[in-house]
Amino acid sequence: YNLVDTAPKRTALIKELEAAPEFCFDTETTGLDPLVADIIGMSFSCKKGEASYVPLLGNEEEVISILNEFRHLFENEEKIIIAQNLKYDLKILHKYGLSIKGKVFDTMIAHYILHPDSRHNMNVLAETFLNYRPISIETLIGKKGKNQTSMRDADLNKVSEYAGEDADITFQLKEVFGPLLEKDKLTDLFNNIEMPLVQVLAEMEEEGIRLDVDTLKAFSNELTADLTDLEKDILKMAGTDFNIDSPKQLGQILFEVLVITDKPPKTKTGQYSTSEDVLAKLTGKHEIVEKVLSYRSLKKLKTTYADSLPNEVSEMTGRIHTTYSQTIAATGRLSSVSPNLQNIPIKTARGREIRKAFIPRDSNHLLLSADYSQIELRIIAALSGDENMIAAFKNNEDIHTSTAAKIFGVKPDEVDREMRTKAKSVNFGIIYGVSSFGLAQNINSSRSEAKEIIDSYFAQYPGVRQYMDQSIENARKQGYVETIMKRRRYLRDINSSNGIVRGAAERNAINAPIQGSAADIIKLAMINIHRQMEKENFSSKMLLQVHDELVFDARKDELDRLKILVRQNMEHAVKLDVPLIVEMNAADNWLDAH
Repeated sequence: YNLVDTAPKRTALIKELEAAPEFCFDTETTGLDPLVADIIGMSFSCKKGEASYVPLLGNEEEVISILNEFRHLFENEEKIIIAQNLKYDLKILHKYGLSIKGKVFDTMIAHYILHPDSRHNMNVLAETFLNYRPISIETLIGKKGKNQTSMRDADLNKVSEYAGEDADITFQLKEVFGPLLEKDKLTDLFNNIEMPLVQVLAEMEEEGIRLDVDTLKAFSNELTADLTDLEKDILKMAGTDFNIDSPKQLGQILFEVLVITDKPPKTKTGQYSTSEDVLAKLTGKHEIVEKVLSYRSLKKLKTTYADSLPNEVSEMTGRIHTTYSQTIAATGRLSSVSPNLQNIPIKTARGREIRKAFIPRDSNHLLLSADYSQIELRIIAALSGDENMIAAFKNNEDIHTSTAAKIFGVKPDEVDREMRTKAKSVNFGIIYGVSSFGLAQNINSSRSEAKEIIDSYFAQYPGVRQYMDQSIENARKQGYVETIMKRRRYLRDINSSNGIVRGAAERNAINAPIQGSAADIIKLAMINIHRQMEKENFSSKMLLQVHDELVFDARKDELDRLKILVRQNMEHAVKLDVPLIVEMNAADNWLDAH
């Protein structure tokens, strides 16, 4: 591996990269957060077993001047540019005014598409596919902790070897994964969805979203007052002082002092169980149970959201910057970390208050939320080809009312709330392979009534039953199921002799194509929206993706145009036998926009 630390050496390296049809690059930086990390070097490889490292240790002007020597390589649209976890390197390049216009190949995402259930970090991939164990970063900067030093201070020759090796390994992994993607007919999914999405997500992460910290502080104080009241009530009912946050003490109060059930559930270790599921089943036995459940849910709101989100605001930008991962959820969905903005509560009125604190960048903007309406049910209609379900969506009927009318044998205008709720449970339950036992619990009915409802559902939607049986059959034969974009989910346990394990795999066989197709569709929509917003020079920005919803910072004078563009691209991302419908709303906070 070469250390390229002079101008003539750089010129020679650039010539070599210009002549190569593809090259791999990797940035070395001072940290894992691209917002605050500085680049200290970059490695390149365009031939197996060879690599070069360019140190970037001068002041910012010198660093930018050296990076600019490589600019034309990154902006060459004909080049194939390879990286492992490309999104990180892209964000680093963006900080220094560079962008990538070539075709990209991220080895981490390539492996994810080939093996969605595995781990995708470079060391694992090198050992698995190249039979090689890379140099550990700890040999350069020490173990994590306060004694860890910066890459900036590490021995230059060692850094050069480490960085060169990264680029060389990644280059070799591309040679392995490229043909495998072709063999499994996964290149379209990779090149047309996952790779263009990297750029879109990088920009969304860089943009971040504004948080109204004062709103959250006020909400936190409100929660503190409510928790104090609840605590008083609970201790009064218990007739003694105890620590509500201790499951052990709470168990003793509920099952020994108050004896609210004669068969107290136990954990594996023999302690009383006070999990949420257990308590939910005991509501109605004693009023203390509901109070404890309320206490827990408010406590979680306070600690996980109201008190922690303000700490996530970046000092540099004054905004919250989440990190999206394309390689965690095996179904193809995105996930979000530090902080996770995909699990901001929505089910309870108090939980939804958290969304009030997410606000537009200034008074000249609004937050626009665009949400697919019942996309998973529409996909099941399209995949199963069930005529009754397709007709209901084509006629723009309320699918839960329509299902209720069919399974209870009444006219749509005779469907009452209880019928609709039961139909809704079965509509969504079917996607997840719900049993009569599970449905009975969801709708508070006997198992025989739940079984009748399920049987009646399949009688009305015979195509859905066929689709489910066919999905399981396909999975048994080929070991995997596919989404509409040919994304695969492998189901190793589909032929297991253990009924419980096999049952879980069968439910995945039904659900993975539905959830995965929904993920494919919104990813395509995001790519197309991003492309068109760029082409038409919008100053509005796409900020968040929360499964079936996209959130934008919309400039007020662009709002009407943006709505048309977003609707067009979301509703027509793919052609299905059922219409895709998007619900949209704009407001000055996320709660009111949703």
